[in-house]
This record gives sequence, C-alpha cells and structure tokens, in this order.
Amino acid sequence: MSNLFAERSLHEIRFWSQIMKEHAFFLRLGFTSDQSRLIQEANQFYHMFENIEERAGAFAADTDHEAIARFNMEVYQATTRLWTYKRNVLGLILSCKIHAHLFPSFIDHISREAAYFMNRLEQLNRGMLDPLPDTVINENVFFLRLMADHAKFIAHMLDPSERNLISEATDLSYQFEQLLFQMVDLESMRPASQTAGILTRLLEEHREAMQNIHAFKQTIRELLDLCCLRGIIHPLFADHTYREANHFLELLGHLEASLTAGPEPSAK
Repeated sequence: MSNLFAERSLHEIRFWSQIMKEHAFFLRLGFTSDQSRLIQEANQFYHMFENIEERAGAFAADTDHEAIARFNMEVYQATTRLWTYKRNVLGLILSCKIHAHLFPSFIDHISREAAYFMNRLEQLNRGMLDPLPDTVINENVFFLRLMADHAKFIAHMLDPSERNLISEATDLSYQFEQLLFQMVDLESMRPASQTAGILTRLLEEHREAMQNIHAFKQTIRELLDLCCLRGIIHPLFADHTYREANHFLELLGHLEASLTAGPEPSAK
C-alpha cells in the first residue's frame, strides 16, 4: 500500500506544482512595471514550484513512505505561502492600493486551487488515497466552478470581434453554472449513500459537459498555435486550462468508481 501512497502523492504533486508555478507566472504578467516587489515575489514562487516539480519527477514510486509524507508536508507549506501571497495581492487590488492587469475573480480562482491542493496533500498524509463517496459532491462543486470560471476568463480575453467564440464560451459558462447549482442543491440532501443513483446520473452529465469544454479549449489552443485567434489569451493559459480539464476528466473516473467500490484501505 505504501507504493500506492507514493504513486498517488507524486501524481498530485507533479500536476499541481506545475499549476502553482504557472499561477506565479500569470501573476507576474499582470503586474505593472512599478510593482517590482510583487514581481520579485512572483518570480520566487515560480522558481520554488519549478524546483518542487523537478524533485517530484526524480522520486521513484517505491520511495519510502516517510520520505513521501515529509515531501508532501514540505509542498503543503510552500503552497500555504503561495496561497497567502495570492490573498494579499487580491486584498491590495480590492482596496485599490494597487492597479494590476488581473481580474480579482482570477486571483480568487487560483487561490481556491491552492487551497484544494493543500487539502489534498493533508488527505494523502492521513491515508485517503482516493476520494471517498461522501466527498463526491464537494469534488464536483469545486471543479464545476473552476470550469465555469475558465469559460468566463476565456470569453473576456477574446477580442470583441470574436463573436462566435465569445458566445460559445458564455454558453459553456452557463452550462457549468447550472451543473454546479444542481450539485449545491443536492448537497443538502445527504448522505451520499441515499443519493448514489442521482449522483451517478449527474456525473454522466458532467462528463458530457466536460467533453464539450475540453474540445472548446483544444480549439482555442490550436487557433493560438496557428495565429488564427484575436485576443489577449496567452498560449500557456490556454494550455493550462486544457490540462485542468484533462485532470477533471480523469478525476471523474475515480469518482464514478468510488460510488460503487467505496473507500480504499488506508495507506498506512
């Protein structure tokens, strides 16, 4: 079981450390030239998570359990510092102490992702290798909101002349918000054991919606690569959101399995 603990931990860290590194990059792009201290901090976080990503890639799946647990906590602490930095930047923008080329909702979005990653690392060190049935609703609420956010951000980064793509992004945002509201409504109808059948049906709807937004994000990536898109979307941002869609599709498979199989044994 220790090997499975290392495998799950390293999989999460390899994915999310790259995401955190890119968050620092996006923040750095959004600051103005006179905000040198914030830019310097963003650079430090970029290199910090680049180092974590490289170290995670060097670990073997059969690494000692205690070594992986220590690494998880080290990454947790680094992510906590990044989360604090993001919230500080958000506070500076909302209080009009700085003006940056960053949507406040975007900074809140990337803060939520950091908090999710921190929580996942804690779960792994407690022996929770895969989501439990009772967490299926929470996991979907989190990722459905992320996907709705992505569609909004893309719509706002497209040139106003890209009417068809803006309309498609807006429709996707609405679709994911409706799915999100369905899950929030279901949240008060727990326990999950009594709503398993409903959850199974809803996850099928989520998979269909995910395939739609996945295809849309792939189109955005390809148009950027071909220099056929008008807007201010950075190619790395398009790829970033595409990879997060892949991650949610993978997670949906685990969530669907958890409804029938139940929780896995502890990692210890």
